[in-house]
Amino acid sequence: MILRRSRFLLPIAACCVSLSVFSQQHFPREIPAGNYSGICALGDGRYAVVDDKAKEDGFYVFQLDIDTLQGRITGARNLGYHSSGKKNRDMEGICYRPSSQTLFISGEADNEVYEYALDGKRTGKQLNVPAEFKRARRNQGLEALAYDTLSHQFFMTTELPLPGEELLRIQTFDDDLQPVRQYQYKPDAAISRKFYHGVSALCAMGDGRLLVLERQVRVPRLKLDAQTVIRIYEVRPTVDGDTLLKKQLIAEFRTKLTLTGRKFANYEGMYALSPHHLLLVADSQNQYKNVLRDWFLVLAI
Repeated sequence: MILRRSRFLLPIAACCVSLSVFSQQHFPREIPAGNYSGICALGDGRYAVVDDKAKEDGFYVFQLDIDTLQGRITGARNLGYHSSGKKNRDMEGICYRPSSQTLFISGEADNEVYEYALDGKRTGKQLNVPAEFKRARRNQGLEALAYDTLSHQFFMTTELPLPGEELLRIQTFDDDLQPVRQYQYKPDAAISRKFYHGVSALCAMGDGRLLVLERQVRVPRLKLDAQTVIRIYEVRPTVDGDTLLKKQLIAEFRTKLTLTGRKFANYEGMYALSPHHLLLVADSQNQYKNVLRDWFLVLAI
């Protein structure tokens, strides 16, 4: 099978893992301008997506028809916003738990993870987040969230290490929503002082693997030549293993804003379509100045 690679993305192979990056896609007529920061599947082609600057706490539901063989979304439709009726709390990560048919959403403003029914209302339950996560700096708090159907565990982490620390804490929770274990993860250093960097997504693959999306963003004052560097790492958190996770790079690519191309994409959400395919969604800052776009991207491992 021949996989189409976009000209502006630079896929690489790491160790024995090869990865193909398909073309970015956006749907300006079907998908509203947003600040999309997390995505997960609900079934039947429906995906729950959080917008960190939405007017109220809650999530969108999009219908996405995806052809993984071609690496393309063949159809997209907005099924509406499901609000909790509460104020926005900078919603960043989202995951779905099939056993309860509920969603969990992390907020960076309050550093809490609440449970939601599919109509958007909170159930009254939440993850029992350890107190140390409250020390996170503003805009560096709870960012990434995933649920592993194999181990029946939630995985959660902040965008950057807590103050005074160099390692990220990846916290797990059981199905009773109680904390179980913390793992340590060493994030990449910033490429330079001009780059903002951090972990924006976690993705449980359902086979013991956990993927970590690290992104670095550089936005010059005049915006031209803004660029992102996206790196996806694989780790294997085990109960009897070392708490310091060893990471393996499985993908790296870049996007850029130029005079002739508006391909810049700040990817913040990631979901496993299958053991061999990932779906990414970007934050366009509400399609900033009508230049940025709400990109979706399929990756084939």
